Amino acid sequence: MSEFLKLAYELIAKIIYNIVQCFVALFHLLFTGWGEYALIFNTYFWTLTPVAKVLAIILALVLIAIPVLIVVLAARHIVLNIRLRADKEDNSTLYREIGRLNKQVLDLIDEKNKLLALKVNAMGGTERIPYMGASALADDKLPTVGNVTSGQMAVGADGVPIAVGGVGDVNVENVGEGKQLGVVTINKEMTSEDPSLNMAIRFPKLTLVDERYKDYVKPAYDNSVTLQQFTEGYRLFAASQLHLYYTQEIVRRFVAGMAASKILILEGISGTGKTSLPYSFSRYLLNPATLVSVQPSYRDRTELLGYFNEFSKRFNETEFLRALYEAGYREDPSFIVLDEMNLARIEYYFAEMLSVLEMPSHDEWVLDLVPTSWPKDPVLLEEGKIHVSDTRWFVGTANNDDSTFTITDKVYDRAIPIELNERAAAFECESYPACPISTTHLQELFAKAKEEHPISDAMLEKMNKLDVYLQTRFKLAFGNRIIKQMYEFIPVYVACGGTEVDGFDYIIARKVLKKFESLNVSFVRDEIKGLIEYIEKTFGKAHMEDSKSYLTRIQNLY
Repeated sequence: MSEFLKLAYELIAKIIYNIVQCFVALFHLLFTGWGEYALIFNTYFWTLTPVAKVLAIILALVLIAIPVLIVVLAARHIVLNIRLRADKEDNSTLYREIGRLNKQVLDLIDEKNKLLALKVNAMGGTERIPYMGASALADDKLPTVGNVTSGQMAVGADGVPIAVGGVGDVNVENVGEGKQLGVVTINKEMTSEDPSLNMAIRFPKLTLVDERYKDYVKPAYDNSVTLQQFTEGYRLFAASQLHLYYTQEIVRRFVAGMAASKILILEGISGTGKTSLPYSFSRYLLNPATLVSVQPSYRDRTELLGYFNEFSKRFNETEFLRALYEAGYREDPSFIVLDEMNLARIEYYFAEMLSVLEMPSHDEWVLDLVPTSWPKDPVLLEEGKIHVSDTRWFVGTANNDDSTFTITDKVYDRAIPIELNERAAAFECESYPACPISTTHLQELFAKAKEEHPISDAMLEKMNKLDVYLQTRFKLAFGNRIIKQMYEFIPVYVACGGTEVDGFDYIIARKVLKKFESLNVSFVRDEIKGLIEYIEKTFGKAHMEDSKSYLTRIQNLY
């Protein structure tokens, strides 16, 4: 046992000795060793060359700075510790403040969830999610907690209910000096026969549209104009009146696109006139377009159409909804421009409109806004539904950069894409007047173009050959929708002054060959050259320039 104690003593003593030696060496390094350092420096310094002397001085300064910095940092740390310990409350105040802020964050999250519940209620459902502060959204009037929890609602001086509750009687209570606040209870199963609903206007914007069109007199339409005169007249009007310049080709594609689809997508680099094209075209028709700036937060139909607020009993209307409703009063073509439409996913917020416009009958172009009708609802609403007028076109502008989403095939297939990648040259012309035209006459011009300029048998044969080639080599088919758009687009394009092969070329390039971007990269690169040769052999080397240019660009890109 004594041997073990000796072992332990010597081992522990050696460890303690080494630890002490470390502190002694560190103390000697930082404080007592400066005499030795100076002696070494003085011994060698006077024998060095001038350059070496400079380097020796720099080395000495660096070696002095290191321990000084260590001492300063240690002293600063000690001082801060002393100051913190001098505070009798220590960090408890800070912790309490953090707790208070966390509680506020939770309260804000709760408020956000209540607002989302409000939006869910507006979109339908049998169960209503309670929200104590919802009445603050209507008329800036706050009910008492008792009114809300007891199932009652305050009624303002204008007779508009503020919050919905249960069933009860009408009461009057004093609020302040000489003021009274009526408190009325309404059954949750409210019907249009209720007196309070007879006085309620839940679509103020649409009601103002009704008022404006009470004594509306439609303009004198020029229903003698031809398609070629119509398109050329627009170019002259835009140049002379608005100083906007477009090529004949772009205008032909725009008008032919109107014949083929209710949705047009204008793509290209910034500054080429994508937004100004539908704007100036609407001015040419004397029916100004409605501009809707798409936001990145758009995710569903309520961003465009709005939603019904269950608490204020009003519909949160948007400019898109107002323009959609106003088109029902007009006979001339009108446009809604979705500016920067691919800042959000189009197939999310525009999905219902895409589906509705696919319906074969215009009577089925109907959107549900509210489940029932009220006496004071706008004139053109039927049982809470709005009809999408045949006179309305939707024009979207799109930039292709890192800030936008890719436009999916679902959207492209239903729309007519038009590329604007360069500005047209300015030209001088005499002042040209606007040309108001009715939608009926425009549709008659489209139908007349199909009769006078049907797709030729030779073109149909070449189209079928190309279709077979694409199916065999690339597993791509035209599809029924694209075929239908061809039969609408090409005759109108020809009637506007274009050629049949150029119209076919544009549709192939923008609607069929664009699908190459989703195919295997190496496979496309190897097969594109053969496809270009086949197109030149079938249509001639002087034709199908759009398609060949697009294929060459894809080939170089890969």
